Amino acid sequence: MNKELKARKPKAGLLLIASPRFKNLYGPIRGTYGERKDMAVKEIKASMDFLDLVDPGIVYEREDALKAIDLFFAEKVDFIYAEFLSWSEDFAWIRFLRDCPEIPIIFCNVAKDRMTFETTLDEDDFVDYLCAGTLVGSLEGSGSIKRVPRKNVRTVMGTRAEITEKVRIYADAAKVRSILRHSTVALMANMNEAMWSTYIDNYDLFTKIGPEIHYLPYSDYGTEIENLPDREVQEYALELTSKYKVMPDVEDDKLIGCVKATLAIKKMAQKNDIDCYVYNDIDQATFRTAGCRAGFYPNWFNENVSVLVPEADIGAGLATYILKLLSGKNVNFIEPFHIEDDFGTFAGGHAGPNDHNDPKWQDNVIISRDVRFAKTSWKYAGAPFAWYRISPGMKTVAGLYEENGRYKLVTFMAESLSEKDTPQSNKKHLLATYSHTIFKPVVPVKELFEKVLKVGVTQHYAVVDGDYRPQLEALSEIMGFEYYSF
Repeated sequence: MNKELKARKPKAGLLLIASPRFKNLYGPIRGTYGERKDMAVKEIKASMDFLDLVDPGIVYEREDALKAIDLFFAEKVDFIYAEFLSWSEDFAWIRFLRDCPEIPIIFCNVAKDRMTFETTLDEDDFVDYLCAGTLVGSLEGSGSIKRVPRKNVRTVMGTRAEITEKVRIYADAAKVRSILRHSTVALMANMNEAMWSTYIDNYDLFTKIGPEIHYLPYSDYGTEIENLPDREVQEYALELTSKYKVMPDVEDDKLIGCVKATLAIKKMAQKNDIDCYVYNDIDQATFRTAGCRAGFYPNWFNENVSVLVPEADIGAGLATYILKLLSGKNVNFIEPFHIEDDFGTFAGGHAGPNDHNDPKWQDNVIISRDVRFAKTSWKYAGAPFAWYRISPGMKTVAGLYEENGRYKLVTFMAESLSEKDTPQSNKKHLLATYSHTIFKPVVPVKELFEKVLKVGVTQHYAVVDGDYRPQLEALSEIMGFEYYSF
């Protein structure tokens, strides 16, 4: 998928409903109701500079509602912002709810800080009083949301500033929904036979979440490895070795073997227009084809707002991709390894390719032998990888899982500790072969994982800097996921 489409602003349809009965009522100081509503619309739009707005004009009549429906559909909006600008006849609103295609709607009522009139004894104040009746309109409109009914309508209330922040979160989630429906997941080249709990239904993936899945054959992988230009291989190897410290036992031919295995994945992602590359790095065919598993993470994935994940876990790949779309940041892939109760921490990380490209933490990377793989008999046994101590800071941890046709999104907050703040050891790299860190979750660690175990999950999670739980909650509501936040 084109990276510009993934990095664009959220696109919103603006549905602002007002009363034709009041439109021409006139006040000698502030003008007609209609003129005052036009000014209100300018203020609303000024608060939404983070959106690409599709504005059909104020909806007064049925015909205006039909015009808005056609425009929103043609412009492929991510969601619809709906607001009653006062009390209004509800015939246009009900028709809109009935006839508009299935597009997420955020239905907003804005509470004013204070009224702009003291009494309604004169005509000018009376028109302003009518203009202020947004609560009346919202109350009337809310019943029809349930009676029509529609899915994907979120109702919120607050001041203009509070509504703006809620819309910002909702917009991010609605944009992700749209992008998922045009994205492509690649699985190379079969499910992970060691971890059946990671399997998901590919038909459900397409119909309920959106991405289309492509199976990429190992024959293509082998061809890409063979066809890599020597110059490109040497340039990437030089980029890696000049950027990162290299351990002395890394052998040159095995480094080149791993570079080729990694670049071939990038080539396949580029040629097949892949947004979420799910790499089965423990499959025997991988080792027969490449002689090792890819150990690096080409920055092309970040430049293309795409992701690469190991172990053929599509659900965890989607969680990683969703956090990538929401944050635009470097996203890591982990499994929790073990709890140390004395410290209230757990270790987490993963073997295989992991995003080591965060420019602020390049000194956290060492090119090291894959010591577990070194004990095998494959061609490049002991091929190196980017051994990464995941950056410190408070992280959103999230996973996506399927259960009998339902999807569950589980998320929690945990601090990734720097080596100086790690009670177990002050050494930066603790777990050989794994990109890793030590996490201290916000919820006490045993309580956290007892709750997670009761939900029923797998072992894989995506991790990113910052708190994206509000966006994940909004996305879960829009997508129909069961949402668990601990």
